[in-house]
Amino acid sequence: MQELRLRQQMTLAPRLQQSVKLLQMSALEFTTAVELALASNPFLEEAEEQAAGPADIAEGRPDMDSANPAAEAAPAPSSSTPTEEAPAAAEYGGDYPSPARADGEDRDLGQWASAPVSMREKLSLELGSYRLGARDRLLAEFIIDSLDEDGYLRTPTANLCDDLSADFSPPPDDAEWLTALRLVQQLDAPGLGARDLQECLALQLEAAPGLSASLRALALRIVREQIDRLAKNDSAGLRRALNCSDDELRDACALIRGLDPKPGRRYDAQAPVYVVPDVFVDKWRSRWRVVPNRGAMPQARLHQVYADLFRRARLDDRSPMAQELQEARWLVRNVEQRYTTIQRVAEAIVKRQQTFFEYGEVALRPLMLKEVADDLDMHESTVSRATVSKYMVTPRGVFEFRHFFSRELPTDSGGTCSAAAVRALIKELIEAEDPAMPLSDVALAQQLANNGIVLARRTVSKYRGQLRLPPAELRREH
Repeated sequence: MQELRLRQQMTLAPRLQQSVKLLQMSALEFTTAVELALASNPFLEEAEEQAAGPADIAEGRPDMDSANPAAEAAPAPSSSTPTEEAPAAAEYGGDYPSPARADGEDRDLGQWASAPVSMREKLSLELGSYRLGARDRLLAEFIIDSLDEDGYLRTPTANLCDDLSADFSPPPDDAEWLTALRLVQQLDAPGLGARDLQECLALQLEAAPGLSASLRALALRIVREQIDRLAKNDSAGLRRALNCSDDELRDACALIRGLDPKPGRRYDAQAPVYVVPDVFVDKWRSRWRVVPNRGAMPQARLHQVYADLFRRARLDDRSPMAQELQEARWLVRNVEQRYTTIQRVAEAIVKRQQTFFEYGEVALRPLMLKEVADDLDMHESTVSRATVSKYMVTPRGVFEFRHFFSRELPTDSGGTCSAAAVRALIKELIEAEDPAMPLSDVALAQQLANNGIVLARRTVSKYRGQLRLPPAELRREH
């Protein structure tokens, strides 16, 4: 018996495929791709255009506006009092630190390049910033030393005791090992210190910014309960087990497949890791503006002389030369489109997060990818590609675009605040605590409630962990 099935499948045209690929690249990957095209395609040449750099921004040169008329974001509040500069009444109205300097004098524009370190060196260095007792630090260091090259802890914690020196007395119990392991899992890249693939993926999902609660919850269920079906690509079985729609399942599976199953492999002690900013953000004439960092990347344009010669030769449109000319035109358009998309997304972020640039983390407002997508009339996936591995230099440091996306939390006054602002407030509370009597997560939750932010203790514990701050028992000075 023959069966007729209809399948709906969307295939992107080659130019759109190239556009998507270029947009999701980091600045370094994009530079490499354009340089390769310039070297291999005779119809391309590098433009001599000199774009704005950090020096232009720091000096506030007025010619930057003429070079990029769309670079300015909406004006920042001009009042000098923190109360008047605070977010709208519907958002968290806590006290903000002093505004950021906008003159650029203290900016270190070399901070987007980092020295080469191994995974264990990186984790140990970060662990050194924690206030820990000697015993707690030793346990955490021992776990770090026990991680394999993939970043996993393959040895059960019960067996780790056998390798400790005899003078480590009394021997650590399971609770101590688990506390030390949770601390290590908060260091640097999410997923490190996992004991299996499911835990590795779950740690990354829990730390991922800008996700809706429903998407995160569904992805976590797949990772924790249905990982075998996901591996077999059993979509029908997943839908039945999870009782979700095709679109929800597709989005969750795509999210999981984009995670890093071996986070330890990203460390390379042989070569430094560079972060090249895509845009610069600075204040000029009381306005926060965004300027693209084109000067750090090659500029491709059509080689007009060769293109004119080809047209006069009247060669077959299907010849290899005709294909190269078409690809050159696509690349020029897609490169410019990449700059435009990243510029627009950066401007939308700056427009909505001006209080952050004035006051810092505690002033970050709730922001989701969909909000920016709707405002710019873009697909959410396009905004997502324009925020991953894209960086901006600001008076407060270098930040990935994703840093500015944080989910919304309600307050008891009926307003909202961002999860990032709550994390910043938790950090301030811990930094101001008495080291001899550190605040427990219950005490932190109570202090947040006093500020109008009601959170469960487990949520406070999660946010404290995302800040890579140890629990109270490990912060206590003995």
